[in-house]
Amino acid sequence: MTNESETRDDVTVTVCPDGPLLVRGPVTVLDGDGRAIANQRNTIALCRCGRTRRPPFCDSSHKRKKRPSDEGD
Repeated sequence: MTNESETRDDVTVTVCPDGPLLVRGPVTVLDGDGRAIANQRNTIALCRCGRTRRPPFCDSSHKRKKRPSDEGD
């Protein structure tokens, strides 16, 4: 009998405090229409703050100072 972890590549998701979701391993990211978004990396950062200019990927926009209108979020 073969151990399942030996027959597939593991995917892990790490929640970064005040930052993105780091996804490590072979994944396919789909857009809202179900089409694959091109990605050649083994580790990707998915935006959680909504400020990115490269959705759905993080561009470190969460590190910028919050605007006054964002304070209530």
